[in-house]
Amino acid sequence: MSREAPPPGEEAAPEGAAGGGGGEGGGEGGDGGEDGCYLTLCPRPVHFEKANAVNCVFFDEANKQVFAVRSGGATGVVVKGLEDRNSISFRMEDKGEVKCIKFSLGNKILAVQRTSKSVDFLNFIPDSPQIEYTQECKTKNANILGFCWTSSTEIVFITDQGIEFYQVLPEKRSLKLLKNQSINVNWYMYCPESSVILLSTTVLGNVLQPFYFKSGTMSKLSKFEIELPAAPKSSKLSLSERDIAMATIYGQLYVLYLRHHSRTSNSTGAEVVLYHLPREGSCKKTHILKLNRTGKFALNVVDNLVVVHHQDTETSVIFDIKLRGDFDGSTTIHQFVLPPRSIQPYQVPVAVPTSVTSQSPVPCKLYSSSWIVFQPDIIISASEGYLWNLQVKLEPVVNLLLDKGKLMDFLLQRKECKMVILAVCSQMLSEPERGSLPVIATVFDKLNHEYKKYLEAEQSYTMVVEAGQSRSNPLLKRPVRTQAVIDQSDMYTHVLSVFTEKKEAPHKFTIAVLMEYIRSLNQFQIAVQHYLYELVIKTLVQHNLFYTLHQFLQYHVLSDSKPLACLLLSLESIYPPAHQLSLDMLKRLSTANDEIVEVLLSKHQVLAALRFIRDSLSKEINDYGEIQVSHQVSTVKNTSPSSNKYLENKLL
Repeated sequence: MSREAPPPGEEAAPEGAAGGGGGEGGGEGGDGGEDGCYLTLCPRPVHFEKANAVNCVFFDEANKQVFAVRSGGATGVVVKGLEDRNSISFRMEDKGEVKCIKFSLGNKILAVQRTSKSVDFLNFIPDSPQIEYTQECKTKNANILGFCWTSSTEIVFITDQGIEFYQVLPEKRSLKLLKNQSINVNWYMYCPESSVILLSTTVLGNVLQPFYFKSGTMSKLSKFEIELPAAPKSSKLSLSERDIAMATIYGQLYVLYLRHHSRTSNSTGAEVVLYHLPREGSCKKTHILKLNRTGKFALNVVDNLVVVHHQDTETSVIFDIKLRGDFDGSTTIHQFVLPPRSIQPYQVPVAVPTSVTSQSPVPCKLYSSSWIVFQPDIIISASEGYLWNLQVKLEPVVNLLLDKGKLMDFLLQRKECKMVILAVCSQMLSEPERGSLPVIATVFDKLNHEYKKYLEAEQSYTMVVEAGQSRSNPLLKRPVRTQAVIDQSDMYTHVLSVFTEKKEAPHKFTIAVLMEYIRSLNQFQIAVQHYLYELVIKTLVQHNLFYTLHQFLQYHVLSDSKPLACLLLSLESIYPPAHQLSLDMLKRLSTANDEIVEVLLSKHQVLAALRFIRDSLSKEINDYGEIQVSHQVSTVKNTSPSSNKYLENKLL
């Protein structure tokens, strides 16, 4: 899986910047069984012609495309990508060995490097003649190491003596030099998600110089030094590109360094060191991921998780830098979140002639030496002709991470987490894995913390829009509701209502769980929806806990609302005091005068209804109040026509 040459009999891996490396030493064993596999290859890979003597395979990290180039392009070039399933096929004149080939963003211009001195271009624009044009590097005696497209018409040449930033003018079939920078370069790496190119400089290669590209501008960021495991014995290149990766994790750009031997004498295993590379300011070492083993490794980043593959044991581990680690004053040291597991076994179809009955798929050789990884989540098998996305499966994590608090911290950071979180909540309320109330409270608090953050962001956005300030701030965007936002409706529908209907748990535990969720909502100052209170009342009534219900209402544990008052009214036949509790609640609301009058009249309490109208009249002396009272009088008259004269006399 490293960028080392494959053993005899294996095809060469596609060219490009790998995200992992090799090393010396033996690896320790690991459980590679299928049970609990939390990593899997995508079910619909890109299939391309495998690498062989006449077919060269290349990967474009920006467009995520695989190029299969036969005979230098003379007998065909086929381009396939994960994002665009429609392949592109064309031929081009064989002008020598192809060293690098990539489309611009949008697939409008093709760039092909055949020599170390120049790059050829070919327009793929409709109604444009397909005539190649060439750009030589400007720096004398320089050799082109490679190139990167930073936009649909901007390209960077990386040479051993610096970088050259060009604008491509397809109509004129020429290039315009925008900026160049002289610097000795050993190797380079490009992160298309952040438009940053990283150059390895100095004799040892461990001083890295980043450049940022945007809209025709090139910015030089602060250079930084990678701490090598030990002082090198000779002045030669000590930092290889196969031990470096760049990736965006939680919205921040990091440089990942695979250090095969720890700098501390008491640690024998390899480690991954993360350097945070900000747009402004200096690059700092912020995290260390302990691997506790040696051997050949490769790195991916999937769903903000750092995945480290270990070829010797054919297992992988994952790290989450958002989870708590050991802080030594400058860096946070992390252990892997879950025990090592193999990628889930994968079957590939067998290519057979159409006349032959189709054969069963055969197992794919996982962790093959012909595998090569690209950031953030690409794995390519050149020997089998497949390109996959690596994916994380959350369901197995539930049984591997037993600490429910830590499990929630982990799940809440994942993209597709909602249904898994709701399943965990249901699981911890049911036998045989019923959790204690403190654990349940911790889970509720973590969920409502995320819920409250979203509500506050939404409220802030609404206030800015209503104030008319959104026009002056074009970067203002509505908060995105991620799957980590588990609201009251989600909990009611998928967890709490199902939990109460099963009636498996003791009623005291059931009520305690409901009140714990309401307590958590109140703690985060989230308005509790009436249907949660209704669920509490129904549960109390089912178990004849009327005294508890009375206490909850009397001490305002259950907040007042019209739907709740109506529910109490419906309980009068089995609990007569519910009638008065309902009236008291409606009166406290101060917005339910009509409802109170109707309730009193339904009990034929005409005088009580009149007294209530008279008392409310003294509080409502404005125009709105007159209309309100007039409506209430009309209600009484229509309800009891035989007493109209009497009512008019009482009101006058």
